[in-house]
Amino acid sequence: MNTLAESRLKRQGSLEKNPRLSQWLRVHRDGTVSIYSGKVEIGQGILTALAQIAAEELGIALERIRMVAADTSVSPDEGVTSGSLSIQDSGAALGRACAQARTLLLERAAAHLGVSPGDLQVKDGAVRAAGLSTTFWECANDALFDCEIDETAELRSPRDYRVVGKPAARRDLPDKIAGRPHFIQDMMLPGMLYGRIVRPPHNFAGLISLDDSKVKSMRGLTAIVRDGGFVGVLAEREDVAISAQRALRLAASWKEIDPMPQDVHAWLKEHAAEHRVISEKENADVKSRGVTMLEASYTKPYISHASIGPSCATAQIDDGKLMVWSHSQGIFNLRRDLALALAMREDAIVVRHVEGAGCYGHNGADDAALDAALLARAASGRPVQVQWMRDDEFAWAPCGPAMALSLRAALDPQGNIVDWQHELWSNGHSSRPGRSQGPALAAAWHLARPHERPSAINLPLPAGAADRNAIPIYDFPNQRVVNHYVHEMPVRTSALRSLGAYANVFAIESFMDELAQAAEIDAIAFRLRHLKDPRGRAVIEAAARRAGWSTTWKPAEGRGHGIGFAKYKNLGAYCAAIAEVEVGREVRVNRLVLAVDVGLVINPDGVINQIEGGAIQSTSWTLKEEVKLDARGIASLDWEHYPILKFSEVPAVEVELIDRPELPAVGAGEAAQGPTAAAIANAVAHALGLRVRELPLTYEKIAAAISQST
Repeated sequence: MNTLAESRLKRQGSLEKNPRLSQWLRVHRDGTVSIYSGKVEIGQGILTALAQIAAEELGIALERIRMVAADTSVSPDEGVTSGSLSIQDSGAALGRACAQARTLLLERAAAHLGVSPGDLQVKDGAVRAAGLSTTFWECANDALFDCEIDETAELRSPRDYRVVGKPAARRDLPDKIAGRPHFIQDMMLPGMLYGRIVRPPHNFAGLISLDDSKVKSMRGLTAIVRDGGFVGVLAEREDVAISAQRALRLAASWKEIDPMPQDVHAWLKEHAAEHRVISEKENADVKSRGVTMLEASYTKPYISHASIGPSCATAQIDDGKLMVWSHSQGIFNLRRDLALALAMREDAIVVRHVEGAGCYGHNGADDAALDAALLARAASGRPVQVQWMRDDEFAWAPCGPAMALSLRAALDPQGNIVDWQHELWSNGHSSRPGRSQGPALAAAWHLARPHERPSAINLPLPAGAADRNAIPIYDFPNQRVVNHYVHEMPVRTSALRSLGAYANVFAIESFMDELAQAAEIDAIAFRLRHLKDPRGRAVIEAAARRAGWSTTWKPAEGRGHGIGFAKYKNLGAYCAAIAEVEVGREVRVNRLVLAVDVGLVINPDGVINQIEGGAIQSTSWTLKEEVKLDARGIASLDWEHYPILKFSEVPAVEVELIDRPELPAVGAGEAAQGPTAAAIANAVAHALGLRVRELPLTYEKIAAAISQST
């Protein structure tokens, strides 16, 4: 059995829910193959990588593969595109399906030519033997693939790869680069109406009363739709819908909400409802050798997804059937929650994925789908497009949770860590559709017959959520890690790229630097001293070598460099990041060097794209991003009050891949977030000679840290 086969044991990846071969592919007479995946393109290049896997196992040219956008009526149900799992789940399943399809096609071709399969010569779907020829396209029919997937079908050996492991042009980029209509916001259907939702400017507030008398007569307005506290407008033109929304918002009376906490992190510690020890080991003899004790607290704020394009959806009801176009990351879960909210059967709803502005998490895409469906009920069969406004997105889309973290450790006389303790306080990191009894969709909570708003939950370990990457990968003889779950939510929270790993790795790797300094040991040498994992050691050493950590780096006033490292979820990709910064009034990251090990690399360019994008997004989070609250709720409702990294501030990013074709492929999408944040924080500390433990690393936070140190 080759290594890919070893990574795809019984019911690998998404095959558990989708065992039929016909769910995954169709071979057409025109020489193309349609591939069906339940994973969606959100800018991560997944459809290109999956196409490479399919082409490799089928033994055909990549150009013959047609990737079909996820659609609940035709696609396998693969849950949510999240957690950097698409390659190892969908890729493993698809590879197995295509391997079996190739075997069946070869058997059919051999029978057609009257020879044994071993006598066939095959190239790009063309089959020859004994002077005769046929093609996969001639041999295929639907009945051939109407069977369960045989997971013993032989997979190609990595040494024979021709497509996997090679750069392939991203299929989703040409339209985006050329500015051609591509996104859901660009959709134009015949007879389409434009909708907007009238919501209060602050999350969790509700409607008391509405005087719509001055808006009803607005020219071009088709309808004002009300269902309890849900209010929306329909118009022939988008500008009319926007004007009506704004006028109605001013004409409405809104319920006051409970005052927001002024110190969110203290509030989290006061409101923890569950306390769970997630890792504990003890060696009293070694622990007794501790002579130097350190402790530190770190914080992460609420963070918005802050997609450049606000959430959008289109819906149409025809003959009792609902069609929804959405940029949801979980179309089957969305269909389930739409059915609950609308009191419809799931089989009466089809959700089709259309790309939107990327978010890598749970933004307002699913909410917009229900908004559009509710308005479509009043549209007499015409399609309805609903797009949120910028303030809708900031106020109502879920945020990544704020987190508070406290770490303590002891060093022995030789500078070895002999005891490690890590505590974290956080809301849950998932309130996606499909994970609670009622619909996790904003409009559903305001209907005349409202559904209960669910609290965010945490997914269990080993992947985890708030506690993702809280268990250190380093080798400590004593450790205790505690997750304090906060049930109440001042603001709506859910999945943001990497979940709790961003804050946990930031805290762990910052503290590792503080301990290294106390032990008077180089930061990289200190990590290697405490790390046995050879793949982890390899990425740290590769990043240090590429960055010239101890060779070409030249210290200067106001300049610093730092390192961060993690194995994502302690299950996935290894990533080490080194940041070089300048600190003046603000922090500027000049250079990021990252070394990454994702096992088998499907598309080198795709992995590099993912790591570059994750590192740049993390730089923005780490330097700038913070959802600020006032007494009434979220105060960061526009770009002025929620700044993100500018193009002129983007650092140079270098990525070194450690390809291991003998090992299973894992995802790269969330590997860089935590290590990049820690590397920047450690570089800032190196530049200043002062530790800043509160994110983001703004002028105000740095000034406060300086003030506290004097």
